[in-house]
Amino acid sequence: MGTSTRARPVPAPDIAAAVRELQAATRVLAGIALRSLDALDGAVTLAQFRMLSVLADLGQARSARVAAALGLEASTVTRLADRLEASGHVRRGREAGHRSVVTLELTGAGQQLVTQVESWRQQELGQIVSQLLPADRFRLTTALSQLVTAAGAGYGTVSASPVPV
Repeated sequence: MGTSTRARPVPAPDIAAAVRELQAATRVLAGIALRSLDALDGAVTLAQFRMLSVLADLGQARSARVAAALGLEASTVTRLADRLEASGHVRRGREAGHRSVVTLELTGAGQQLVTQVESWRQQELGQIVSQLLPADRFRLTTALSQLVTAAGAGYGTVSASPVPV
C-alpha cells in the first residue's frame, strides 16, 4: 500500500499578497505589544501580562476559565497566579459553596498595570495611524473590522481558545 501525499493548495495571488501583508502587520503589532511591556521595567513577563489582560476582561473568574481563555494547562495558570499573587497583581479566592474552586481576580496594582500598558499601546497605535490620510484610516478600520469578523470566535481576548497578546 502506498502512502498518499496531498499537495497543499496554492493560495490565489490576491490571497497570498494579503497574507504577506498580514504577516508584516503581525510583526508590527507584536513589536508594539512587546515594547509596551518594556514601559513596565520588567514588572511582569509577556505570559503574566496575558493573564492580567484576560482577568481585566473577565473580572473575577475560576482559574479553569482563565486557563481555557489563555489556552493553557491549569498547572501553568497556577504557576502564573503564584507569581502574580506574590507580586501583588492578582488575588486568589474561593468560590462560595465550592471551596475547591479557585478564583482569580486583579488587584488594584494589577489593574493599574493593564491600564498603563493599554494606554501606552493606544498612544503608539494612534501615532502610527495618524500618519495615514483620513480616507486610508477609514479603509483600514473597515478592513480590520472585516478581518475580526472573518476570524470569528477564538481570536479575541476572552475566548475558550488561546488568545493573542
